[in-house]
Amino acid sequence: MHELSMAQGIINAVIETAESNNATEVNEVTIELGRLAMVNPEQLEFILGVLVENTILEDAKIVFEEIPVEIDCHDCNFHGKAIIDDKDHYAPMVKCPECDSFAIEILNGKDIVVKNIVIEKPDDD
Repeated sequence: MHELSMAQGIINAVIETAESNNATEVNEVTIELGRLAMVNPEQLEFILGVLVENTILEDAKIVFEEIPVEIDCHDCNFHGKAIIDDKDHYAPMVKCPECDSFAIEILNGKDIVVKNIVIEKPDDD
């Protein structure tokens, strides 16, 4: 269950960024999840919901954006979104949508990235 360590890493990064910007509250966090990140989004969302309790993130809206898999095909030179057979969550098959080749290079879609953090700062009176 590596979702727990992923969630803790996300929370640590957000809190560190918020605190370094003198935030009093985090209102929203946008997280990009690559299709091949090997993370269950529902589990990650649940764990984040538990771990943010009693933190500066407690009332933040967590937004997930799915990042598609982008490839270069070595057989037909296709560049773009891949076909993914992810029936097996732990070993998805990625192939070219043009020629059905598996001789591809994955360019995007494997990462988890904190894309945006919306914070509340104290009023400077």
